[in-house]
Amino acid sequence: MIVYEYPFNERIRTLLRLEDLYEKFKFFVQQEHPMQHHVALATIFDMLEVAGRADLKSDLLQELERQKQSLLAYRSNPAVAADTLDAVLAELDKASSALVTSQGKTGQNVRENEWLMSIRGRTIIPGGACEFDLPSYYAWQKRPAEQRHADIMGWFGPLAPLLEALSLVLRLLRNSGAPVKMIAVAGSYQQMLQGKIYQMLRLTLDESTGAIPEISANKYMLWVRFTTQDGDCKPKPLEEDVPFDLTLCNF
Repeated sequence: MIVYEYPFNERIRTLLRLEDLYEKFKFFVQQEHPMQHHVALATIFDMLEVAGRADLKSDLLQELERQKQSLLAYRSNPAVAADTLDAVLAELDKASSALVTSQGKTGQNVRENEWLMSIRGRTIIPGGACEFDLPSYYAWQKRPAEQRHADIMGWFGPLAPLLEALSLVLRLLRNSGAPVKMIAVAGSYQQMLQGKIYQMLRLTLDESTGAIPEISANKYMLWVRFTTQDGDCKPKPLEEDVPFDLTLCNF
């Protein structure tokens, strides 16, 4: 099964982009080759670019507090597992505390590092981080993998509370909806949303179908058109019925 996600607003779109970069960072930073550590460092620069919104930190703090208050209302519900509820509340408290204690603007430590900023400026240029452009960076890449890893994690450290908080928020959002089985007749599916506000759509289908969803949605209507792609050809409409699971997520 393969899952496609579609954000209904710019806020969730930003969180999903940061989550994608965070997953890439966690993969590449655990590798040992200098080229892989270069990608990890460049991913930090990308995260700073996406997280440039000044209110992202406050947005996450407000959402964590809102989720906490919402979950506290379930304490008196006998149908809710108390241990599971307490574990989630503890995660929310931990994420909020880490965000509150993080100082300054997100990634300020990287922005104030002239050497890192010189690398960032060169990575924007295709091939700009070559040995002759940045000899000091080239020398750093020749250091032992353990040292490079420690340096990168040190630079990333102040960003960690933000990334951990958004990961928790997105996990709670994904768990807020229940999948419903649908069929796209002749490769097309439409649903009226009647003005109901959703944050994110999750579409799950069997990848063996070869179907690729093209999703368009707003608070009034959801439209999914399935296409297929063969080799280097551009996607073309899929004219057969496609079964899939649809999850509409909202806090």
